[in-house]
Amino acid sequence: MSSNDKYSTPLSSRYASEEMSKLFSLRTRFSTWRKLWYNLAIAEQSLGLSVITNEAIEQMSKNLIISDEEIEDAKKEEAIVRHDVMAHVHTFGKTCPAAAGIIHLGATSCYVTDNADLIFLRDAYDILIPKLVNVINRLAKFAYEYKDLPVLGWTHFQPAQLTTVGKRATLWLQELLWDLRNMQRARDDIGLRGVKGTTGTQASFLSLFHGDHDKVEELDEKVVELLGFKFAYPCTGQTYSRKIDIDAIAPLSSLGASCHKMATDIRLLANLKEIEEPFEKSQIGSSAMAYKRNPMRSERVCSLARHLGSLYSDVFQTASVQWFERTLDDSAIRRISIPEAFLTADILLSTLLNITSGLVVYPKVIERRIMSELPFMATENIIMAMVEAGGSRQDCHEEIRVLSHQAAAVVKEQGGDNDLIDRVKSTEYFKPIWNKLDELLNPSTFIGRAPQQTEKFVNKTVAEALAPYKEYITEEEFKLSV
Repeated sequence: MSSNDKYSTPLSSRYASEEMSKLFSLRTRFSTWRKLWYNLAIAEQSLGLSVITNEAIEQMSKNLIISDEEIEDAKKEEAIVRHDVMAHVHTFGKTCPAAAGIIHLGATSCYVTDNADLIFLRDAYDILIPKLVNVINRLAKFAYEYKDLPVLGWTHFQPAQLTTVGKRATLWLQELLWDLRNMQRARDDIGLRGVKGTTGTQASFLSLFHGDHDKVEELDEKVVELLGFKFAYPCTGQTYSRKIDIDAIAPLSSLGASCHKMATDIRLLANLKEIEEPFEKSQIGSSAMAYKRNPMRSERVCSLARHLGSLYSDVFQTASVQWFERTLDDSAIRRISIPEAFLTADILLSTLLNITSGLVVYPKVIERRIMSELPFMATENIIMAMVEAGGSRQDCHEEIRVLSHQAAAVVKEQGGDNDLIDRVKSTEYFKPIWNKLDELLNPSTFIGRAPQQTEKFVNKTVAEALAPYKEYITEEEFKLSV
């Protein structure tokens, strides 16, 4: 059967990066199992188990990467024994005959499956974090570049006070900085299950070392060190606590919310024609409407972010229903939800890298929209200027109120432009401030401390957050394959 006749998840076949897809591939999984068996044998031999020979260690070291043929052999073996780990023990033993009798010595299946999963969690974060760092870095540059450009602010998606394009971007940035903190924290909190035995008591290893508790503890420490971890969880059942999966996936779901919010804003801004995501020269927006420039990247982000958010429920429910030292109803769902969570997060960040590499701003459109609303916002400034010119606040308030309602009727009932300022200029009452109207309508006087807030946020908060990650930052253009 051709691969085109089988379903394959679009997460790996269409969207995710090669490095993330490879991390959760069968070859990486089974090769990691072999690495775990190899390091267990090294540690056991170093602590005096003479049954493990140098020849066994050498054969294992030369065959850590599983071949396609061995994967197929293991599949056939699993169909017979109905146990994936034992199928690979047998397959690895055929390849390394000198080690066949000591592979998996003292271990339970979760020695390889759970420790491998924890390695994948750590390594997956090592793929995601640099991408998030670069999204933040590029978005920070965008925010700084447009820190002074006034733009109409929205509350309830109704016109509100002015802000700046850069200040709005800091709202996205701040959430992504929290995601970076949460993801780094989750990554650093990942340990190994270690060498714990069938129900977490290490009984099999205590037997191997003839009741020597110190050697069993040392074995655990050696395996952890050989695999590049700082610690193993002190208490496990047969599995590591599935609450660890909650801690690992929760920051990804939270990232999904940040991505969805940012992408939604960009989609709305694209409709307003104020800001657009990159649009390639040969890109087609619609098969029928040739003029369209759909925000397809941002739409993809929103679509997949919803999926990422839903995966948190899987790990939450799984952790809450584990029985005593273990139950197997965690197995099938974790094979799906954990890889999908990281693959989806990877796609989101890759897409945001592309978006933040080429956001397009249209200042003239932004200015036109500001000027359609600014006269109403300027009424308080007009009143204050009239009072300074000797007028009565109450009289001025009534005059401007009447003119405002007339101008609003032109906009809402006739579909015309906001002509409030023209009405002010033609009303004799306001003659004392006619020469000040241009100054009173300068958008830069309505943005408060937005430029200063943005500059400080980028130069201090963002810079401090990214300082530990300088080696990851790149200026390379990031293109999506589809």
